[in-house]
Amino acid sequence: MTLEYGELLKKAKEKLPSLSQETSRFEVPKVLGHLQGNRTVISNFFQLVSILRRSKEHFLKFLLKELATPGELRGELLILGTKVGSERINEKIRKYVEEYVTCKTCGKPDTKLEKEGDFLYLVCQACGAKKIVKGI
Repeated sequence: MTLEYGELLKKAKEKLPSLSQETSRFEVPKVLGHLQGNRTVISNFFQLVSILRRSKEHFLKFLLKELATPGELRGELLILGTKVGSERINEKIRKYVEEYVTCKTCGKPDTKLEKEGDFLYLVCQACGAKKIVKGI
């Protein structure tokens, strides 16, 4: 009894598990913090940096510039010099992810920033794409 290739392939496909509906394994992190007087305290800054896999200096510089506010790191906390709502901060985090984390070609977050000469590149480790990104 010999089965043809097509029949064997059909039997094998029937035994495979159904595909998962997960579309993305990367989720943009949300900020955690509170208002303290006329300042905003972000308590999960280092967790955000870890999830995004970027340097704390780069991410901090971006946030402070985009929010147009002074700020400083004190231990595990980021203290912003003005009151800033969490929705606005989360919007800036999404913008950072779009510009400096997600690959423009394949859309995956498996990237790193590399500086070559005067230029900063976003290099994708998944598809190999290399794009110039603007400096902060």
